[in-house]
Order: sequence, then structure tokens, then C-alpha cells
Amino acid sequence: MKFQVTQEDHTMSADVSNIGKDLLIEITGGDSPHIGTVTTLTSNTEIQTIRYPSHDGRFHKDDVLAERIAKKIQNNLPGSCTITAGVHVNHISKKQIMMSGVMAKNLGNQISDWLVQTDFNIPEPVYYSDNEQPK
Repeated sequence: MKFQVTQEDHTMSADVSNIGKDLLIEITGGDSPHIGTVTTLTSNTEIQTIRYPSHDGRFHKDDVLAERIAKKIQNNLPGSCTITAGVHVNHISKKQIMMSGVMAKNLGNQISDWLVQTDFNIPEPVYYSDNEQPK
């Protein structure tokens, strides 16, 4: 699934892939899409983020966007979720920075609505019991 929102002359996209009951969400946009952060969560675990260094030695701040989305979708997750995020707008304005947070919340709402409407009725994995061994 692909979700988008455009405001203040830039577009932010969320490409959502489901892998069984798990989700991979790619948040990109602006003039130089990239992977600046990786955020992981489930419906009942704490949100965790890794921030990669940028070209100038500082760390990317895309986790601000990913974590807004994560908080919007967390209660509706059927499994684990990994969010990569990388949005870069050249010479971003203060208004565009402010609107990016609103855009991320909008994407989170769109994804959350999709999660509620999607059937993730996938068979559960079967494991050997403690008394069984592979034949």
C-alpha cells in the first residue's frame, strides 16, 4: 500500500509492505529521500529508534516523523513493525518543518485506518514442543 500527503510544496510518502503479520513502512519525501532512521515497535513493546549519521557528522532527525507515525498505528499492529524514514527538503522553511509533523500524523492516521480494515488472518507458525524433535 502507498499513502501520501502533500503540503507546503512537498510530498511525504509511506510505502507499507506486509510480511505475514509484520509491517515494513518506508517513509520518504522531499528532494533527497534516504534512510536516516530505523524505528521498531509492536503493539505491546516500547518504540526504539536507531539514528544514522548524516553527511555532516550530525545524526538524522527523521525519527521525529517515524515516531509520530508509530504512535498513531501502535495499537492496531497485528505483528512487529519496522519503519525506515528519510525525508530531506532542500532549504526547508520553518513552516515546512512545522507541517512535516502534521503530515506524519496524517500518514499515521491513514495507515491506522488501513490496518483496522485489513484482514491479517494468516496462519500462526507451528513449533515443535519440548518433547518433539525434527525427524
